[in-house]
Amino acid sequence: MADYETATAFLGEWGRFQREVFFLLCLTVFPNGFGGMYIVFVADTPAHACLIPAHVNLTAAWRNSSIPLEEESHSGAPVRSKCSRYSLEALEAFSDRGLLPGLDVDLSNVSTERCLDGWEYDRSVYTSTIISEWDLVCDNRWKKPLTSSVFFCGVLAGSFISGQLSDRYGRKIVLFVTLAMQTLFTLIQVFSPSWTVFCATFFVIGVGQISNYMAAFVLGTEILGRGVRTAFSTAGVSLFFGAGYMVLPLFAYFLRDWRKLVLGLSLPGFLFVPLWWFIPESPRWLLSQGRVEEAEAILRDAAKRNHIQPPAVIFCPSQKELQSGTRKAHNICDLLRVRNIRWISLTLWLVWNTVSIAYFALSLNTANLHGNAYFNSFLSALVEMPAYVLSWAMFRWCSRRLSLFSTLFMGGLFLLFIKLIPADRIYLAITFEMMGKFAVTTAFCIVYAYTAELYPTVLRTTAVGACSMASRFGSIIAPYFIYLRSYSISLPYILMGSMMALSGLLSLLLPESFGMPLPDTIAHMQHFPGCCQKTPYTLTNSEEKEDVADRKSSVVP
Repeated sequence: MADYETATAFLGEWGRFQREVFFLLCLTVFPNGFGGMYIVFVADTPAHACLIPAHVNLTAAWRNSSIPLEEESHSGAPVRSKCSRYSLEALEAFSDRGLLPGLDVDLSNVSTERCLDGWEYDRSVYTSTIISEWDLVCDNRWKKPLTSSVFFCGVLAGSFISGQLSDRYGRKIVLFVTLAMQTLFTLIQVFSPSWTVFCATFFVIGVGQISNYMAAFVLGTEILGRGVRTAFSTAGVSLFFGAGYMVLPLFAYFLRDWRKLVLGLSLPGFLFVPLWWFIPESPRWLLSQGRVEEAEAILRDAAKRNHIQPPAVIFCPSQKELQSGTRKAHNICDLLRVRNIRWISLTLWLVWNTVSIAYFALSLNTANLHGNAYFNSFLSALVEMPAYVLSWAMFRWCSRRLSLFSTLFMGGLFLLFIKLIPADRIYLAITFEMMGKFAVTTAFCIVYAYTAELYPTVLRTTAVGACSMASRFGSIIAPYFIYLRSYSISLPYILMGSMMALSGLLSLLLPESFGMPLPDTIAHMQHFPGCCQKTPYTLTNSEEKEDVADRKSSVVP
């Protein structure tokens, strides 16, 4: 008797079928590189000050002095106020009397008022952003980080439902339905009449983005052989994601109006419609559902594409009994039901949460770095490319556990070192931040693939979805880590660095999966330290029958 991978070994590792699946699934990940992350440009805050209406009768001297100076919180240098102006009524009286500001009038004694007529924005970098269009500044500046958090709330919701839908209805259908959802709602977002509508569409985009990413990731993991699977789950999808991320600042540079930018980013999604006829369903998933004939049909078509003669019988005919519908459906509760799975899940949830906070906070922070926003965003994307290559190399030749630990711990140290850098060494601080981004990107890539290896086929998408869902609590609060810069520039780095280093130590408790076959059933899973080693978990009667059925679904006579 042999397992699934032995049963399908006749296909080889890298034939035409595997190459097509590898490339096409990676291609579906490309829009996710700029999806959601365009908020860095769409919601960037241009330099602004209170608007002084043209009809107000002020001399040039008083108009130029109408905005009070304030101390910048970081450097202490005087800068123009962004949220207040001198009382226009008082300024008009001084102007009519021919008095001069600073000479005849002590401006410190002049009363101030809020920006009652709105704001004027610097148009040298952006033609428009949602900040300038809907005045999300001063009393409304809390809406800026909330906008990103709404997107990640959508990602949280998508993580919660997509895994279970994918395990129930199939990887392929969830992949294409959510790709369509992401594309259509990005197009709808272009016509948003208000910030509220923008956020509502952004929420749905978040649901679609994480759902199609997870479906593509798991689909490739289950179809491809062990060697190719490693390249796919680390370097493959990640490099295409990074390529999409690198394209974003290029689009933003030429499309400086936020509506045109979002429109330009929505159109590539329509190019993926023909892929429905080229990407197959996961044979592993079909077997777990008892749909043996469909699984065999896909494998025979794959053999035909690879110019290989398949065996007369691929899977045991007794698998047809699984089509009776008596199988128990798995759900997210199964991740907590057994002690071994429970501890693995809780540990991974904490690690994913920390990695998500660090990755998205550092990505969203590019607009705040010194220098050109477009170049900084491109640099942030560029640094991810060698990280993806490194993650593939580490995943191919190194221990999963040690790979995750080393990247998390080193990333935490890089971010903590930023606190020690003098304030005038700006480019050195940016270098350490990019090194931290490099490490956390490598860790994110590794933890995705590591998680898929730890869980069995019957729970894999649900488990990856649950881990992604847990991480979204981190991504939801990630924008507010950046918001802490208003109190202390180094505070976000201290918090993120400490969390990453501690999570790296925690990851050492996870079981090793290097060199192990993918588990097909719960009984095949590796053990968490202290769980199921001396006293194995005993399956209930229903679970035992299900486990036997799962084992049968992956054998040949």
